[in-house]
Amino acid sequence: MARQYLVAGNWKMYGHRASIEALVKGINAGLSSLPKVQVLVCPPAPYLAEVAHSAGVNLAVGAQNIAAQEQEGALTGEVLGAMLKEVGCSHVIVGHSERRALFGDSDAIVAQKVRAALIAGLVPILCVGETLAEREGGQTEEVIARQLDAVFALSPTASLHKLVIAYEPVWAIGTGKTATPEQAQAVHQFIRGRIAAVDAKLAGSTRLLYGGSVKPDNAALIFGQPDVDGGLIGGASLKAADFLAICTAAQLQAV
Repeated sequence: MARQYLVAGNWKMYGHRASIEALVKGINAGLSSLPKVQVLVCPPAPYLAEVAHSAGVNLAVGAQNIAAQEQEGALTGEVLGAMLKEVGCSHVIVGHSERRALFGDSDAIVAQKVRAALIAGLVPILCVGETLAEREGGQTEEVIARQLDAVFALSPTASLHKLVIAYEPVWAIGTGKTATPEQAQAVHQFIRGRIAAVDAKLAGSTRLLYGGSVKPDNAALIFGQPDVDGGLIGGASLKAADFLAICTAAQLQAV
């Protein structure tokens, strides 16, 4: 049976109302040819409700971050999972390398955010990955195991059936460098094995995405790997044609 791939566009802190409106319109126009791909866009927070309203039934909407807290409180600037759900989000990115490196999201905080997303009924896309220094030091598996284990320790296995995991080698984000298909597969295989050590059934059903300079010309090779179930796309998702070309590569793998 063919897998249903997930291709998510992370728009980071780019765009304005007019450009985002045009981008959503362009993506919507190409969705009819992608029945076997779940397509998701994650715009900046001020545009979430607007994008959710215009996205239509075939385009899911996710947030780029979530508060670690599960209930309302005096936390100026934070956004509760229930609020994201109410404005039309179905997914949320958690633990992106930029959140970890620039905003101090530790493994413990990321685990709390995954738990908060699950409690709110959102699908968390958990980002894991190593820096260049960690890869060159032979620490890739150690780092990713630590990031995963923090989540497994805090959330019961039964609640993790919604979890999506995105492997993002930090050295390949926005640098133009990309892990080779073989490198991506090796890490994805390790991640699936780590999940299997917790729950074999969960390992088989968890979708694993690759993120890190995915482009139309390398997407097919990356998505063709046995343990890669889609992608978390950054810069290439800011152009509808490029993003749809990547989604089409996933569609061809799903046939």
